[in-house]
Amino acid sequence: MKFLNPDEIVKPASHYVQAVVHAAAAERIVISGQLGLRPDGTLEDGLEAQMMRAWSNLLGVMAAAGFAREQLIRATIYVTVPGQVGLYRKVRDRVLDGHRCANTYLEIAGLAAPEFLVEIEGEAVRE
Repeated sequence: MKFLNPDEIVKPASHYVQAVVHAAAAERIVISGQLGLRPDGTLEDGLEAQMMRAWSNLLGVMAAAGFAREQLIRATIYVTVPGQVGLYRKVRDRVLDGHRCANTYLEIAGLAAPEFLVEIEGEAVRE
């Protein structure tokens, strides 16, 4: 895989890449949106805890399929609490531990239930 930040366009505002190129002959996993729910179905308290758990759940799905964190090529993050991109970046950088992937961060009006503050979906490729 090749992770790109072309010189011809603005550099990312934080720790992500503008694009990921991978060979077409690869195994791909598309991960449904993950919430801040613990394995017992209870919800983590607060936005940061829900972000951490959503990332943990996403990486857990990847691991169960045999994918490593470094194979994550894209993440889309939906947050219902305005103005939290700084917190999100801090959590993402801690969880991904130096790995960068394509990212889209969206502030939205709501998720499936009002107590859900964040949902993270992703895509990984293993060549």
